[in-house]
Amino acid sequence: MAAEAGEAVNLDTLSVQQLTQVKNQLDQELEHLTSSFTQLQAAQSKFRDCLRCVQGGKSPALKENKPILVPLTNSLYVGGTLSSASHVLVDVGTGFYVEKDIKSAAEFYENKMAEVGGNLKELEGIVQGKTNNVRVIEQVLRQKMVSSPQ
Repeated sequence: MAAEAGEAVNLDTLSVQQLTQVKNQLDQELEHLTSSFTQLQAAQSKFRDCLRCVQGGKSPALKENKPILVPLTNSLYVGGTLSSASHVLVDVGTGFYVEKDIKSAAEFYENKMAEVGGNLKELEGIVQGKTNNVRVIEQVLRQKMVSSPQ
């Protein structure tokens, strides 16, 4: 049963115990992939929110030296003063921030959304393939259980 990745295995030659082990392994992989899929969707949603904020920042109500509330977390805000209405700090990952103008910040978030969207599509295909494999294994398991003498 130590087949290399991508190598086809005839399921009819496997015992019920081996099929159960393969099914359990696929179930664990599916659980992990589904969790990753959910995390990617959340990341894409955050990038979408950031893009919306950056694009909404073109409002004439945003003036320099105007008092604003700065979010530290989802529920904690502190007072601040807007130093520049034409530049924003962009979180580029791992705690690093880069000052960008509004247009390049919007492009950054659009590119991130597109990249994550591509990863989501790829991961969705993998999840569908694994789900189909689980169905096939379950079907073979049922056939073996019905045909095996008790």
